[in-house]
Amino acid sequence: MVYQRKLLALGVLSALLATETQAQGLLEEVVVTARKRTETLSDSPVSVRAFTESEIRATGIQTPQDFVDLTPNVTLVQTQSTGNSFLNIRGISSSRNSELAAAILIDGVLLSNPTQLNQQLFDIEQIEVLRGPQGALYGRNAIGGAITIVTKQPGEETEAEIRVGAESAPGYSVKGYVGGPLNDDGSIKYRLAGSYIDLDGYLDNEYLNQEADPYEDTSFRGRLNWDVSDNLTTDFRVSYSKLETQAFYFVIDAEADDVDIPIQVNNPGNNEREFTSASFKFDWETDAFTVTGITSYDDVTELSSGDNFNFLPREAEFNFFNNDPFGEFIKFLTGDEFTDLSQNQFLEVESISQEIRLTSNNDTGLQWIAGAYVIATDRYISTGGQIDRGLGVFDVEKNFRPQIFIDAADGVVDDPSPQLGVLADEQDNFAWAVFGQLAYDINDYWEVALSIRYDEDERENTTLTPPEYNVPFNPEIVFGEVRKETWDALQPKFTVRYRPNEDWMLYADASRGFRSGGFNQTGVGSAVTYPGIEDLFDEQIADTYEVGAKGTMLDGKLRLSAAAYHTTLEGAYFFFYDAPTNTQNLGSIDEVEYTGLEIEGSALLGDYVTLNFGLGLTDSEITESPTEDWLGNQAPLVSEVTGNIGLQFRAPIGDDKEFFIRGDYQYLGETWWEPNNDSSRSGVNLLDARMGIEDLDNWAVTLWVRNAGDKEYNTEYSPGPAPGFNFLWRAQPVRYGIELTKWF
Repeated sequence: MVYQRKLLALGVLSALLATETQAQGLLEEVVVTARKRTETLSDSPVSVRAFTESEIRATGIQTPQDFVDLTPNVTLVQTQSTGNSFLNIRGISSSRNSELAAAILIDGVLLSNPTQLNQQLFDIEQIEVLRGPQGALYGRNAIGGAITIVTKQPGEETEAEIRVGAESAPGYSVKGYVGGPLNDDGSIKYRLAGSYIDLDGYLDNEYLNQEADPYEDTSFRGRLNWDVSDNLTTDFRVSYSKLETQAFYFVIDAEADDVDIPIQVNNPGNNEREFTSASFKFDWETDAFTVTGITSYDDVTELSSGDNFNFLPREAEFNFFNNDPFGEFIKFLTGDEFTDLSQNQFLEVESISQEIRLTSNNDTGLQWIAGAYVIATDRYISTGGQIDRGLGVFDVEKNFRPQIFIDAADGVVDDPSPQLGVLADEQDNFAWAVFGQLAYDINDYWEVALSIRYDEDERENTTLTPPEYNVPFNPEIVFGEVRKETWDALQPKFTVRYRPNEDWMLYADASRGFRSGGFNQTGVGSAVTYPGIEDLFDEQIADTYEVGAKGTMLDGKLRLSAAAYHTTLEGAYFFFYDAPTNTQNLGSIDEVEYTGLEIEGSALLGDYVTLNFGLGLTDSEITESPTEDWLGNQAPLVSEVTGNIGLQFRAPIGDDKEFFIRGDYQYLGETWWEPNNDSSRSGVNLLDARMGIEDLDNWAVTLWVRNAGDKEYNTEYSPGPAPGFNFLWRAQPVRYGIELTKWF
């Protein structure tokens, strides 16, 4: 009721302001590139939520979580470590060690690794979130949609910004950019942007009497544009990010709504992620078409270490390792009074890709796109368990620790953290695709478009688990064994757009999305008995039918859009942790059907008041599965309802100064987490707010708060190895701070 009263108060304020001012002006015109060509948001026959530079600043978007929270039918699940962020669009989700549920592009360059999604966003010009399969134009992993992030281009004049902030963690941040021309004629321009954040954390670890989630992130980006001639332009971009935090601070309980059990791991753990990305893009324009080439390189490593199941202090009497036969055996080997487990995971991914695209230059009549894409990826992952002897967790990359059954001397192990077992795999992946689109304006009212793409993805997995680390022994794990699989699919999309007048547009489309299958770690298919878990997990095919409408009313002061869809997904993912093998596994559900709706709008309520709102509905049903017990259940990680209301007041208060205040309310409906549907998280109400003063083109002061109601909830619930041992990951409590910005 508290949030409902706050929402009502915001509505009353907006109504009062609307009656005291004369409705003048128009909503900001939003231009998008959802179809790889420039058009207004109202003309684009795609369900897309676009964030302009002004809205990014007004809402304080700094991470993907921030813009996802403002997008109906899109959610982001945070858990385990920085690289484990599960994007869900219209019910289609990613999971641990899987590909993303959407194509993510930064300045037109496709992210090759899901570990890179959860990164700091700074110096951003526009963000577009496209819902529904977009593989025909955006390629790999666009089965649920696509997200395009555009950073700011170097300008014609030298300019700079510095932004410093402090927040309640406690902690501080420094962000900024500088850029402009490098030569007299301005044909060569640069832009350098950076971000540094250092936070103590917000989540209490009651056992260690410290915060479980400290956060230190250093990121920068450099960009160099060269207008070689009137017809040829180039864009070189390089970015680097290093993040240090902690991992695996789970709690164990039976229900998704439980928030009473504290974090009490006895090892703080470690989570280090580092990535370097570089890309080169050129556009060569001829009279008839433009040739675009994009070459990109990514190198990502992530190390995660920390406590292991059951995430309780090793001295705790109710830590079952101190009471079961396995624990007694470890005590015998080590000579320790107590026993417990720790864990490590190391991920290393390197990829290089190339895209060539031809785009027609005409704005009317027959418009076309044709292109090809290739990517080669080398991936290494190892997961291991260690004996926690109370001497800390020791990071393991490829240098496995001495194995317990080899390193015993005189009947007692003297290693500070003996290795209990390891699973290690290397993958060599190569994928290629060809794609094209034809769009034809039949007349002033009708347009038809056909897009099509063919993808082929070959994956080769080599088992690198040394025999001495195959504990407990699994005959399926053979060092050096090579497994190879190929997945491929045709992704068509057909769209019809109808404009009955200048104010409204109607559209309908039918599309297919594809996401490649993959490998669980070697040997889990025979060792894990949970339904749907095999050494291989299936490819995914999503067939979607959609109708939508977009329009403006009240002389351009009200903008509305709506879309309804039905999707049949083959091979939906779910996650399962298996304690005996210490593995994180992806399972497949044979078929899920999703039916949903999105309604969004924005309105001018007066000279100074802007309203944004959105509602998303997604109903899912498991229609085919590896066990009859799941039939009719909701699909994992689907929030049935997502809703947003944003209200902003911005008005002049003197010469070149403006006062602004904004509130954003978010509702996450009931969410089921696993195909058993044993437990669901109830609806979550959240409120963020920002206010400040801005001296236009000079300086700004902003106060902000997130989760203003200090709502306690879990961002993830995942099934454990036994009833009552499910994993819970805590959401952050209320956070608040101040930002000071200076422009030069």
